[in-house]
Amino acid sequence: MLKYIGKRVLYMVFVFLIMSLVMFFLYNLIPGDPARAELEPAKATLSAEQYQQRYQQLRKQMGLDDPIIVKYGKWIGGILKGDLGMSTRHKKPVADLIKAPMGNTIFINIFATILALGISIPLGIICAVKRNSVMDNVVQVLTIVGYSLPIFIITLVSIFIFAVTLGWFPVSGMNSPNFHGTGIAFFLDRMHYLALPLIVMTIGSLGGMTRYVRAAMIESLRMDYIRTARAKGLKEKVVIYSHAWRNALLPVITLIIGWFINIFAGSLVIEQMFNLNGMGKFYMDALMNQDYNVALAVQMFYMVVALVGNLIIDLSYGFVDPRVRVNR
Repeated sequence: MLKYIGKRVLYMVFVFLIMSLVMFFLYNLIPGDPARAELEPAKATLSAEQYQQRYQQLRKQMGLDDPIIVKYGKWIGGILKGDLGMSTRHKKPVADLIKAPMGNTIFINIFATILALGISIPLGIICAVKRNSVMDNVVQVLTIVGYSLPIFIITLVSIFIFAVTLGWFPVSGMNSPNFHGTGIAFFLDRMHYLALPLIVMTIGSLGGMTRYVRAAMIESLRMDYIRTARAKGLKEKVVIYSHAWRNALLPVITLIIGWFINIFAGSLVIEQMFNLNGMGKFYMDALMNQDYNVALAVQMFYMVVALVGNLIIDLSYGFVDPRVRVNR
């Protein structure tokens, strides 16, 4: 296993370097001049000669005139040292800027993931055990509708029902304006503002996960060892949760861990519609303002999370199912 992990880590390093090279070159092909964009607000106060002089100084300071391979070397060297570069828009280190949206995204998505898994897994198991019952048919119709609807439609309907019509929740933001409470008061105020986004994220996730768990459980319940377990006189709960669910967990675990990986990514649509300061909105704002150091740093972070997540998925198979082992 250690040998396998070592090979996978080397593979991850290789993929990281190749993808970093590709991403850096792609971002450098995007039209735009960061130096000119930064100097544009002061253009009216400068003469043509002063403007050109300041412009050339900025290009040299930003390293825009360096050969692209030199720029890549400086950038990847800083990344490997933990230096994500400076934001051309905010004039602050990217590592400092990313902390707030990252914390907000993790906070929101952890709650949404726990809620979605806590509902969809038991619901999928019950639907598989009571296949073709009235409850199963109703759940299947609802999950198909929920799975088919775009997330922005669910968001708009939820805002209209819970915020506009009923007035239970605020439409946007993460806390009350000028709120100065701390501890439990701050947490409760934030949860009041995040309740509606959490409802939307949970509803949007239920359809696909419930159907996936149901299909895996139906396939597992058809196995011969389930009939053998029942013939031995084991209780139905033991058969379902100790035998069938353990076997059904193998295909489901990929989706579950994938959900937890997405905790770091955020949801662009939901964050934009509810005005939440998360990773998705942070990344889009960086692209819109040509703040490519920020955009590249976020993109590379997602890449590392995806590589580590795939390794965790592969290793988790061996823990869930002892029959899965790494070949020599």
